[in-house]
Amino acid sequence: MITQHPDRDQIRLENVLSALGNPMRLQVVRVLAAEGERACGGLLPEMSRSTLTHHWRVLRDSGVIWQRPSGRENLLSLRREDLDARFPGLLDALLAAAEANAATEKSDSAS
Repeated sequence: MITQHPDRDQIRLENVLSALGNPMRLQVVRVLAAEGERACGGLLPEMSRSTLTHHWRVLRDSGVIWQRPSGRENLLSLRREDLDARFPGLLDALLAAAEANAATEKSDSAS
């Protein structure tokens, strides 16, 4: 059983920002925000299992995601309700900025 999920009132802004300061973890959050709960194995298939485990732990321990066992794998989901309650508008602002950055990078690489 995974027990490291902080309660809503234990989620700290600096931990959330630190977790989402990594491009890979921000990408995971973008996918979860757009698509909902996902199996952790299919999110970043190019990464090693140990690296993925580290990213999931950082996101889980900071209060950004829920991670729950399902058979032989874990399912990840975004803690949007908790994050919106603790820091109204923060997640939407971060996701919008990430989308804008991704669009800029895409247009720069196409040029």
